[in-house]
Amino acid sequence: MDNKAELSNLSAQTKLMPFGNKTVYLNGEYLPLSEAKISVMDRGFLFGDGIYEVIPSYSGKLFRFDEHMQRLENSLSSIRLANPFDSAQWLDRLTPLLDANLDQAIYLQISRGVADKRDHAFPEKVTPTVFAMSTTIVPFTDLDTGAKVISVDDTRWALCNIKATTLLANILLRQQAIDNGCAEAILVKDGYVTEGAASNVFAVIDGILITPPKSREILAGITRDVILELAEHHNIAYSEEIISLDALKTASEIWITSTTREIVPVIQLDNESIGSGKPGSLWQTMNRLFQDYKRASHE
Repeated sequence: MDNKAELSNLSAQTKLMPFGNKTVYLNGEYLPLSEAKISVMDRGFLFGDGIYEVIPSYSGKLFRFDEHMQRLENSLSSIRLANPFDSAQWLDRLTPLLDANLDQAIYLQISRGVADKRDHAFPEKVTPTVFAMSTTIVPFTDLDTGAKVISVDDTRWALCNIKATTLLANILLRQQAIDNGCAEAILVKDGYVTEGAASNVFAVIDGILITPPKSREILAGITRDVILELAEHHNIAYSEEIISLDALKTASEIWITSTTREIVPVIQLDNESIGSGKPGSLWQTMNRLFQDYKRASHE
């Protein structure tokens, strides 16, 4: 089906079907989640051969859409998979999943598609599988008290800048944190902090807001970028540089950041209090600036 025909079909479906969190997009159709099916021969199912993106939406408006589209493009290019749509076409397909009365996270996933046999090599003439759904964003509930984290060895692969669906290592590391009564695992490689299992990491050390620089060892978060932009705009001293685990333990503040959790203050690392053991003053300032920025973006 060509793009014009598909959009016409989607438009017709939009008039017939109620859209909400239980309605998803799959390969050109909107349908109830319970009816969405893929082949067991899909390479995303067999190999984790695909990428994903998560885009927040506030009051029905996608937040930093262009930046998320660029990260999507970067991930697809890294696994040698063509983007099935341009930004305008993505917007057409994602908009029906939005609800103006909710704060949502749009999850989209693209696998290499369905092959006729299980083979590690790329199949020829295969159509990518495209899936998208929305879920309601549930804010981190303990912002006033903060989160506890542990540090663990970063055992992931070498291309963490790709937002790949192969997340087993992240899952195991995050579960290690959960098993220890913590909200997140701070990953450490060769004595230096990379990121969280599902977040970026910030620290306030000697009055400077610091986060590890972009590299293959971290997934560059959009929330991370917004924080740095806000810091620069409001004359908050910041730096992108490596952070040793020893230095992290001396921080007066630590934050973990992500699309769905936004900016979460850390009050305990490896059973030791951070700063006063309460969310810090710079976090209070940055969280207010971030919330103001969010509101302005969808007014």
